[in-house]
Amino acid sequence: MSTSSATGATGATGAVGATAAAWATDVTEANEPWPRTAAEALAVQDRLRPSVDTVGPGPGPTQVRLVAGLDVAYAEDSDELAAAVVVLDARTHAVVERSVVHGVATFPYVPGLFAFREVPALWAALEQLDTAPDLLVCDGQGLAHPRRFGLACHLGVLTGLPTVGVGKTPFVGVYESLGDKRGDAADLVHEGGVVGRALRTRDAIKPVFVSIGHGLDLDTACAHVLALTPRYRLPETTRQADQACRRALKAHRESAPTADRATPRP
Repeated sequence: MSTSSATGATGATGAVGATAAAWATDVTEANEPWPRTAAEALAVQDRLRPSVDTVGPGPGPTQVRLVAGLDVAYAEDSDELAAAVVVLDARTHAVVERSVVHGVATFPYVPGLFAFREVPALWAALEQLDTAPDLLVCDGQGLAHPRRFGLACHLGVLTGLPTVGVGKTPFVGVYESLGDKRGDAADLVHEGGVVGRALRTRDAIKPVFVSIGHGLDLDTACAHVLALTPRYRLPETTRQADQACRRALKAHRESAPTADRATPRP
């Protein structure tokens, strides 16, 4: 198992960065400045949304060898963050590689545009990987988003990798009551369309909310989430990435001089 870490929103191009660089340049016009306003971010979402593959069906759990979880932790008093990508063996769930990037969110907090705070650091963490995952699992939404382009869709389009969004709570939509057994599910419906699924991963425990990010259909996305939750409500990918970014942020803040920390929020 290997671990890499960097400060800032750029990193050495590793396995994911090398294979995805041409795709990212093509669909995002990567030389453009990163959006700074809501209007600019909305324009990017509108431009990239048609590239999302919701048909798939994508690789099933038995076809995936390596799966990566992605998560971001924020400091309580500023926009300082740590972004983590943790690659697991899809069969054993053993950690194969961790990549963590420290940085500062430069985009303001705007509901529905949260990806623009997190994508730069997550992309940098992905670029540092020496191991190329077959599947990305994001702690957030994909199609279950007001404009059908949440974080999981954004990262899926940028990387070209099959991507799943798994939220702890729904962002949009309603769902009917579902059974109490692991595997029971109900469609998440928003504005007359199915945007995801409430999926129970543990008996009698509240469900998670699965949505397509890119390159998979919804049934396949849910199959992956069940394969990644043999013991806990949340996917092991999410658990490992959450732990990695929280630990890294805590260690970074404890070791950094106060003057080097991000400016506190007003």
